[in-house]
Amino acid sequence: MDKIALPFFERFASKVTKATGKPLAFILACFIILLWIITGPVFHFSDTWQLVINTGTTIITFLMVFVIQHSQNKDSVAVQLKLNELIAASATASNRLVDVEDLSAQELETLKKFYIRLSALAKQERNIHRTHSIDEAESKHQFKTRAQYPLDQSAIEENRQE
Repeated sequence: MDKIALPFFERFASKVTKATGKPLAFILACFIILLWIITGPVFHFSDTWQLVINTGTTIITFLMVFVIQHSQNKDSVAVQLKLNELIAASATASNRLVDVEDLSAQELETLKKFYIRLSALAKQERNIHRTHSIDEAESKHQFKTRAQYPLDQSAIEENRQE
C-alpha cells in the first residue's frame, strides 16, 4: 500500500471506529430505521422502498467489517506488546511467553499443558495468592518431592515424565 493511503486509512478507520462506538451512532441508526418505516406507507411499501434499506445496510455492514477488523488488529498488537513488556520486566515471569501469539496451534497446545501442570501444582500448595512461573513451580515442586520422598527416586521420575 502506498505511503499516503496507509496513514489516511489509519486516521479514517480510527475516527469511524470511535464515532460508531458512541451512543449517538446507535441513536442515529435507530432514527434512520424509524424514518424508513414511517416512509413505508408513502412509498406503498414498494420493492424500491425495501431495496433502499437492504442495500444501505449491506453496504455499511460490508465496509464496517474491514474498518472494525483493522481496529481489532491494531488493538491486538498493542495488547500483545504491552503483555510482552510486562513479561520481560517481571523477574519471575517465564520469558518463553514473549511473542507466544506467533506460535503454531500445536506449540500453543504444548504450552497449555505446562499451564495445566502449573495449575495442579498451585492447587497442591493451597495458597491462592501465590503465583509462579512454570520453571519456578516445577523446581519448587521437585524440591518438595525430594524432601518428602528422599529415598523414593521413582516418584521424582514420575513427576518429570508428567
